[in-house]
Amino acid sequence: MKKLTDDEIIESVRRGNQNDYSLLIDRYKDRAFTLLRSILKNEMDAEEALQDSFLKVYHSLSGFRNDAKFSTWFYRIVYNTGLSCLTKKNRKIEKEMSSVEDHLELGQLDDNISFESEELKIHLMNFIERLPIRNALVIILFYIDDLSLNEISQVLNLSLVNTKVLLHRSRNVLREILIKQNYQEEFIW
Repeated sequence: MKKLTDDEIIESVRRGNQNDYSLLIDRYKDRAFTLLRSILKNEMDAEEALQDSFLKVYHSLSGFRNDAKFSTWFYRIVYNTGLSCLTKKNRKIEKEMSSVEDHLELGQLDDNISFESEELKIHLMNFIERLPIRNALVIILFYIDDLSLNEISQVLNLSLVNTKVLLHRSRNVLREILIKQNYQEEFIW
């Protein structure tokens, strides 16, 4: 069976074959989830944002003009949805914190990474998640999702030059984290 392109699937959905939308979901759900988990730092929040993203995309398909690749347009919606969820989450935390008179003891993230039965990619994602949001996103989009610098600049709404600078700085920050944790030999690029 021929593998359909994104544009062919979109046209099919526009013609009323709503079940074909599941093909786009299957194609992009894992990458989008990784991106959202990186932004939100929580799997449950990422799952909820992922569902919201796919609903937004579905309802906006009629407005997709094919000016850019579908993946670029899609990741822009996912990115914006993630940032919106993060903003709501931060407002909720601030509200809860302001209602507590004594200082609240927040649980610390476990910085110890177990190497038992996990692969290097999983370890690398753990390190990437320690990066500031924009740094993590540019690395994920470039190295994991294989987007071009042009596509990333569109997703992040940055100029191409700023995208290149952000990727360079993000690599350096990640490299510093790896060196501090003595993992530079496992993750050389």
